[in-house]
Amino acid sequence: MEKQFRFGVFLRPDPRTCAAVTQITGQLRAQYGMISAGAFPPHLTLAGSLPVVVPLAELIQLIGFVLRRRRTFPVQNLGIRRLADFAIAYDVSALDGAPNRPLNDLAGAVDSVVRPLLGPSGTLPPDLYEPDRWLPHISLVSHDLRVRADLREEIEDYVNGLGVIPPSSFTADTVMLYRFAHNTWAGSWWRDMRWEHV
Repeated sequence: MEKQFRFGVFLRPDPRTCAAVTQITGQLRAQYGMISAGAFPPHLTLAGSLPVVVPLAELIQLIGFVLRRRRTFPVQNLGIRRLADFAIAYDVSALDGAPNRPLNDLAGAVDSVVRPLLGPSGTLPPDLYEPDRWLPHISLVSHDLRVRADLREEIEDYVNGLGVIPPSSFTADTVMLYRFAHNTWAGSWWRDMRWEHV
């Protein structure tokens, strides 16, 4: 079966935050077999699971156009938070007690260029910026908890008990584009998805 490609536009945290994410996701894999968050590079999703129908060069050009108009800005890590019923993540949604406007503006700008490039998505919709619902976060455990919701509280306690302390803030200065491959994008697709840094 031929691989189907999707793309992700991700804000990369600082190296120490990335290391904290990797340490936690590695522990969750070793202790609970949770692999979804660790199947991705550490990141904050600006736009994800994008079934783009234009050539890669055009996608890169359009994203580059958006990024050249942006300045760096601070991102605060508010600590570990439960998101809905299926994720535990670092909450990076606010800056000094208010929504992080530059972060929201960046996600909105990326959305404005990628949304028109999308083709059919099948049963897995793209992860796009929705101003009233978007909560910036860095996942520590995610899709696996849809399958094993019974472990959510235990895993949340375990993650808090690890004592992994990331920096309280970092500078948003690196946006990365990744290409993901899977045969169907159905079922537990994160178990055998492949990715590359574009």
